[in-house]
Amino acid sequence: MLFPTGHRGAATPAPVVPSTGRLTPLGLDQVRITGGPWARRQEVNATATLAHIEHWLEREGWLGNFDLAVAGGLAGELAEKRRGREFSDSEVYKLLEAMAWELGRRPDDDLQERFDAVVLRVAAAQEPDGYIGTRFGRPGQQPRYTDLEWGHELYCQGHLYQAAAARARTGKPDDLLVDVARRSADHVCATFGPTGNQGICGHSEVELGLAELGRALGEPRYLAQAALFVERHGHGTLADIEFGRSYYQDVVPVRDAEVLHGHAVRANYLAAGAVDVAVETGDAGLLDAVAGQWARAQARRTYVTGGQGSHHQDEAFGDDWVLPPDRAYSETCASVGSVMVSWRLLLARGGVEYADAIERALTNVVATSPAHDGQSFFYANTLHQRVPAEQVDTDVVSKRAEASLRAPWFEVSCCPPNVARTFASLAAYVATVDDGGVQLHQYAPAEIRAELPSGERVGLDVVTDYPANGRVEVRVVEAPAGDWALTLRVPAWSGVARVGVGDGAGDAGVGDGVVREVGPGLVSVAGPRTGGVVVLDLDAAPRFVVPDPHIDAVRGCVAVQRGPEVLCLESVDLEAVGLGAGADGSGGAVDDVVVDTSVPPWEVNGTVYVRAGLLGSVADAVAAATGAGTGAAGTGDSGDSPADADAGWPYKAADDVIPHPRPELHDVPLVAYHDWANRGPATMRVWLPTL
Repeated sequence: MLFPTGHRGAATPAPVVPSTGRLTPLGLDQVRITGGPWARRQEVNATATLAHIEHWLEREGWLGNFDLAVAGGLAGELAEKRRGREFSDSEVYKLLEAMAWELGRRPDDDLQERFDAVVLRVAAAQEPDGYIGTRFGRPGQQPRYTDLEWGHELYCQGHLYQAAAARARTGKPDDLLVDVARRSADHVCATFGPTGNQGICGHSEVELGLAELGRALGEPRYLAQAALFVERHGHGTLADIEFGRSYYQDVVPVRDAEVLHGHAVRANYLAAGAVDVAVETGDAGLLDAVAGQWARAQARRTYVTGGQGSHHQDEAFGDDWVLPPDRAYSETCASVGSVMVSWRLLLARGGVEYADAIERALTNVVATSPAHDGQSFFYANTLHQRVPAEQVDTDVVSKRAEASLRAPWFEVSCCPPNVARTFASLAAYVATVDDGGVQLHQYAPAEIRAELPSGERVGLDVVTDYPANGRVEVRVVEAPAGDWALTLRVPAWSGVARVGVGDGAGDAGVGDGVVREVGPGLVSVAGPRTGGVVVLDLDAAPRFVVPDPHIDAVRGCVAVQRGPEVLCLESVDLEAVGLGAGADGSGGAVDDVVVDTSVPPWEVNGTVYVRAGLLGSVADAVAAATGAGTGAAGTGDSGDSPADADAGWPYKAADDVIPHPRPELHDVPLVAYHDWANRGPATMRVWLPTL
């Protein structure tokens, strides 16, 4: 194990703090997001979402389970009255992690009191040997660790460890929560060590939790146990199930797998833990294996939004290229896990592709889940909503992924606290440092006050309206005396960019005339001085995106992207431009839309438009061919014979096909995918068929 003397694991308030790697993360004390969409998300998260989650945990009895464990555990009362699924403890721990990051970001007396109160209730339920959990082990319950496939005991404790690492890294290493986690981790090491129980958890999480707690506390035993769990995967340790052992990554060893597979959240959490182990043990083979799995999953098993998982029944990755938009599961938690993996690989290797993937998933999945008020959420994130949803009762628990509108809470509510902990720690994903300078990976208005490995200080202010436009201005508030460089990311979606360096007296390039065009990748600006300005102009104009032809479900379709934002067509906007009826007479029929790709998408006052129309009905096609008078072609109005649209067998010999008439085209507005379904029930689609 590495963990050199003076390791940085406890000192940096950030979710991932390796002891070594290509890049060093900056913490919440060094980066502050000061404006723009992400600052608004963080404010809503702090002022609304955390209290919302706490309310539902209390109301549904998931917090109360800890009280029952104390008051009624010995008498069997817990077994009778415990509420929630077997993994409900983990939602409490994720809330604590989100609270810890929020307190580290912006201390608040009320939040501190609430945090402390929850920790006291959790701590009271811990057993003398360190075990903690409300579902197993007490009178009337199954014995501990007798259902590793589905019991989630280690999974829950893994989330406890991440919460404790957050607390330790935000200046409270002696907090009660940290003590609870330490005792639990000691118990797990004693129970599942080299000569102990050789099992693994059916839902990975304990691996990365142990690794981060070990880093935060400087305890190599925890990392050693994480390594044992990683290596035990893939040997048929867990019982076979209807989905196969691939579901919980127990069909092939991690270092031998070719691609992320099985349950998408489990797969990403395991990959994150494997990267942690590989980095801390210097295991280049394991790191290469996970990087290869990541690359193939991104290339063949990831939606244009960055979402992952195309199977509903097992919440899993499909085979290569199986990415149907209307059956996209794309669980919010899978993208949170994807960000975890990508960030760890970025710190280890420095590749721009990892930062691109983080931006894609954050912008188009994680940000899509919560409503604007932060009090309802998507569990799954379809790319094609065919039927308008019914309004969701804001006072009723929803079935998992059932609602096609955001719901306030789910029977399985892993996603709301996962979003909350991600937003609370978001500033830690913005920038890094290395011996050569500072790297800016994500763009938002921000203040960066960092220390280089040399000990020299760097101060940067980022000024931008990104992603509304592609201009990013970095003002150098304090520059090191020695040589250094500012490295900026040019995303893959920006075909060309311009970078300029100025002296602060005017536009970039005025001061010293340095302006150059660059392509996607990393661009370094050497030695900007105090008072200087570096400006990056990205090409964020809206554009059509076409799928790889292997993705047969959307072959012949286009999507529209503006900067990092994927856009979509929502039925309320069709109705607004007079396209309120499709071939079947339904309102706002996004299923019948076709786009004219000869006219590129354009933007007016922040809204992106495409030229589009609706397919006519079968009756329209016949009328166009025969001259008969039915409804106007392209309007979806089938005149006096609406039944004609459904007449006959829909499959014909090619020689008998009557082409649909060219529809009447309109200027149709699109909306950012992360904003859809904020205006009531609607249909929606991302991939648009073409004329």
